Amino acid sequence: MNPFSYVRAADLDQAVREGAAEGARFIAGGTNLLDLMKENVERPRRLIDINGLPLDRIEETPGGGLRIGALVRNADLAADARLRARYPLLCSALLAGASPQLRNMATTGGNLMQRTRCYYFYDVATPCNKRRPGSGCGAVGGVTRIHAILGASAQCIATHPSDMCVALAALEARVHVLGPGGPRSMAFADFHRLPGDTPQLDNNLAPGELITGVELPPEGFSRHHSYLKIRDRAAYAFALVSVAAALRMEGGRIAAARVALGGVAHKPWRRPDAEQALAGAPANPETFTAFASVLLEGAQGQGDNDFKIVLARRAIVRALTQAAHGTPQSQTDKRIA
Repeated sequence: MNPFSYVRAADLDQAVREGAAEGARFIAGGTNLLDLMKENVERPRRLIDINGLPLDRIEETPGGGLRIGALVRNADLAADARLRARYPLLCSALLAGASPQLRNMATTGGNLMQRTRCYYFYDVATPCNKRRPGSGCGAVGGVTRIHAILGASAQCIATHPSDMCVALAALEARVHVLGPGGPRSMAFADFHRLPGDTPQLDNNLAPGELITGVELPPEGFSRHHSYLKIRDRAAYAFALVSVAAALRMEGGRIAAARVALGGVAHKPWRRPDAEQALAGAPANPETFTAFASVLLEGAQGQGDNDFKIVLARRAIVRALTQAAHGTPQSQTDKRIA
């Protein structure tokens, strides 16, 4: 690990001021950043500890939603009575991720900032455009079991690892940030990036900007939802494919739908146009199968991960069926219902 300096931010102004310096990184739970530093993937010159900032609360918004502070721990968020009643899809995604020990440390803002678990990104002896722009993508032509089938580029085929972010994408959350230019917010769909020609950029934060919170809209799809995560083992594993499905039902037909996929792209994958086409359709296997085909249009495997296309199609149909029936996937008994 390379040497670095450390400062504990006393307030938001100091955090933003310190964070604007070259080579500075914010740290809270550190469940991803410290691993990256130990592996020499990340080499920050200065760490700004933000744990003392007043960003650890969950608050009602005037519009009837909730605002989650960036320092709210994943375990506390999943256990919050308001979240469990109004946004159970988010709670389910949180409980599907990591381990209890990690959820006790990991924060809301840190979850959004997670970096890929691509083998080649972590191996500094291999080329990686995300780690060293212009060096090439070691994954292309390599071992690709966990890699992207959607939205990839010739420069990068990595996937985003978060479970929480898949649910936030389906719920159409907003991200609030503070930077040298003041506060701003953006739609969750605009926060993460596809790799394109700049895979080193995971998100659309400006230099020095700090996530202060995530805002949930009033509608949480609490009656008809499911978070289905398919992985190599039942716990402490990243998704091969995950599906956050949220429906509003009226008389056996779909009034509104939101579906986001994880484990398949550089960011949570959605097709709002395909979701809109579900409005008024019957909630049956034929409808869900047709929707899955549209959602997966353009999917392309890399050899080792070709199975993900079939797996994703089946997972979409299963998750939507669970949501329509009001029988969400259990994160305690992980057998697929």
